[in-house]
Order: sequence, then structure tokens, then C-alpha cells
Amino acid sequence: MPTHYIHTFGCQMNEHDSARMAERLAALGYEGTDSPEDADLILLNTCAIREKAEDKLFSALGRYRPLKARGAVIGVAGCVAQQEKDALFDRAGYVDFVLGPDQVAQVGEVVARVKAGERRVLATDWLDSQAYVFPSADPDAGVGSATAFVTAMKGCDNVCSFCVVPHTRGREQSRPYAEVIAEAIQLAKNGVRELTLIGQNVNSYAGGCTFAELLRRVGAVDGLRRIRFTTSHPQDLSDDLIAAYAPAEQGGEPKLMPHLHLPVQSGSDAVLERMRRRHTVAWYEERLAKLRAVRSDLALTSDFICGFPGETDDDFARTLGLVERVGYDNLFSFVYSARPHTSALRHEDEWGAVPQEARVERLRRLQELQMAVTQRLGDALVGTEVVVLVEGPSKDLGHGPRRIGRTPQNRPVHFASTEGVGALVRVRVTRATVQSLQGEQLAVVEAPPNVPAAARRRLPVLAPAIVAG
Repeated sequence: MPTHYIHTFGCQMNEHDSARMAERLAALGYEGTDSPEDADLILLNTCAIREKAEDKLFSALGRYRPLKARGAVIGVAGCVAQQEKDALFDRAGYVDFVLGPDQVAQVGEVVARVKAGERRVLATDWLDSQAYVFPSADPDAGVGSATAFVTAMKGCDNVCSFCVVPHTRGREQSRPYAEVIAEAIQLAKNGVRELTLIGQNVNSYAGGCTFAELLRRVGAVDGLRRIRFTTSHPQDLSDDLIAAYAPAEQGGEPKLMPHLHLPVQSGSDAVLERMRRRHTVAWYEERLAKLRAVRSDLALTSDFICGFPGETDDDFARTLGLVERVGYDNLFSFVYSARPHTSALRHEDEWGAVPQEARVERLRRLQELQMAVTQRLGDALVGTEVVVLVEGPSKDLGHGPRRIGRTPQNRPVHFASTEGVGALVRVRVTRATVQSLQGEQLAVVEAPPNVPAAARRRLPVLAPAIVAG
């Protein structure tokens, strides 16, 4: 039986695309393996949001190149594939095919062409909006898992000056809500308890209803207990979406978890203007205040870029001030990385490039501040009780069986337990670190779902990181 190894870089969208490609390859008889050395097909699903991600791609390709000698097929998919197209063949001539995000559903056909003797197969055409079909999960997807991603939309129309996403994922296109709900129903039947709706700018959804209405429709699916979404843009944080976070007795959606990832990128209005973010810091904080007025236990995370062209010491000080005032649970922060096709790259000399040493130092200071904030928020939870959705065995060292799960606020918790995947457990927090919480199980709130025993084809992927939004 032929085998595949899929190496995934980047965001939840890439993880979801990798799962869909694995399902298409299964239809050709391919089985997943955790070892690239044992794979007949090696597929790298790539991220282009930062230069470092591209460096990781070519480093990985270099490691896999010797496997060509025994006949392995090597392909590159995802955003770097869309960005570089056939230039990838020039830089890495041993790559057999290049597959753009719009062509995910065609991976089986492309691999078959390569196996038939065709060299350097390029499939990076954009599909017309009328022809594009969102890849749906295999009917058996989700069996054995507590959580799953469901694509609600793709692409982005904001064209922020630093971001390559509109050039690698295209403009916004929303999936019809009936398709989203149908996939959610199937996943819930397979035992999935928590769904995360994903898209590059998911809260701009327009697939036949508003995004807030979509959340409520998903919330009506039997078997689901929790709903999340990522990634969002502040300007699409509507009043209706804020109202969905309210407690159920006040008309909110009870399955929507009190966690929001809302990228802001900078605490300086001058920098935000150059970034083409189309909102001010004051407006952003006003929206957060409205959110916390309806949901006081809301946990917030965000993205920040350090050293954007023209960023002064005063601009950066404003970023630190914003982080202090908001009290984020966590941040995803990076030094500025110039990306092709972006206006920031074209204007870098005009705005003034920030030296790399200064970018790195600012990032260090921001992360140091955030670790202190995260630790402070975690310490405040010690002694409290939280409801945790069991996701699987914990790799955390301890006596006896241990489990890992997440609180409604999306904080990971490690605790001694023998409960199965999908159980809801009440846990007392006993210790907090910057990375996670430790706790002791008090009671089982709800047993794992009773689903037919079935072996889910699990895709070997690297743990993804949330991309800048």
C-alpha cells in the first residue's frame, strides 16, 4: 500500500487543507505515515506569511531531497506554492509538482499525472468563484477526536500593506451556510464536541447569512458543545457578533466559547495607518470594552508585528501600553518580514526600515511583557474550578494516566485522569505556568460521546501556529 507524509506549516487553514488532501490521497490507496523515510509521497503544505516560513520550507526540502533516490514523489502545496509557482522548480528541480490552495481537491489527479510520468506538474490556477467548491471533510473525519476545523470562508479583501494573503489565498469567498451546517452535523455524529470555524477573515462571512447568524445555526447542531472561530479582523466585529458572546439568558449563543483572537498588529495609530488596518487604537479598545461588558470572563489573544517600517520608539511604547491595558491571555508576535507583492515592501525605503537588531529587541521586550501578563492571569486561576474538554493523553510528566484539554477560554490544562476523548470534566486549577495550567479532576460533567468504533485515518502534521490576521 503506498504511503504519504504531509509536512504542514502555518495556520489552521493549512492544517485543514492537509487533512482534505490526505482524504483525497486515501481514495487513491495512500495511507499516512509518521516517517518521511517510509513515504512514497512527501507533500509540504506551506505558509508564506513570513520569510522565516519560506526558509523552513527550503530547509525541509533539503532534508527530503535524498529520498528522491529511492523514488519518492515530492510536492509543494499551499501559499508558497501559489506565490512562487513554477519558480519553485527552478530553485528545487527535484520537486515533482506544485499545487496552489485553490487546487487542494485536485491533489489526487496531480499525483496520478506524476506517477504516469509527467514532470513538473504545475496546478496554481485560481478557480472562478462560480466554479470553486469548498473541500468537505470525509464522512469518517472526526472519529476519535474531540475537536475539528470547518472552513467557513477563504481569502481576504482587506489588503493590509504587510500581508501576502490576498496574493496567495485570493479574495474573500464565503461557503454557503448549508454546506457548513451539513459538515458540522456529520462531525458531531462522529463524536466531535467542539468546532472551530476558520477563514483568513472569518468574521466577514457572507454565505447566505451574517457570521453571527452562522454561529447560532452551528450552535443548534445536536451533539456539539463548544464553538470557536479564527481568524478575525477588528472592523468586522459587529454589534450582532458581540451580542452572540452574551450569556444565554441575555440572548447570546450558549455554545460560543468566551475566547476571541482579534489581531491588532500595533498600538500606534500612525503604524496602523501605514499598515492599512482602517481602525484606530481607541476604536479597537472601544470594541473590546463592549465585548467585556457582555462577557466579563472573555479571554483575548492577538497578533503584533514589531519593527514595521517607520515604527519609532514612541510607536512601540504605545504597543506596550496597549498590551498592558488590554491584558491579553496570550500574543502571537513577530518581527516585521517584508513580503512580495505588498505595498509595505514598495514603501519601506520611504517610510524608513527599522534595523533588524531593533526589531528583535522590541520583540523580546513585547514577549517578556506578555509572559508576565499571562503568568499573572494564570496565577489568578489557581484554586478556581474550570470545565475542561478532554482532547487526549497528556505528554506532561506525572504519576499515572494524564489527560490534556482546554477550558472555555482556550487555556490548555494537564491533569490526572482516565476519561476518554470528548468527556467534559470539572477540574480545580492547582498551578499555572506561561504555557498551561495544571489541575486535579473533581467530577465528570459529561461522559465521552457514544459513537461507532471506527479507525480514523490520522494525518501526521506539525502543530500549527496562528498566522497574523
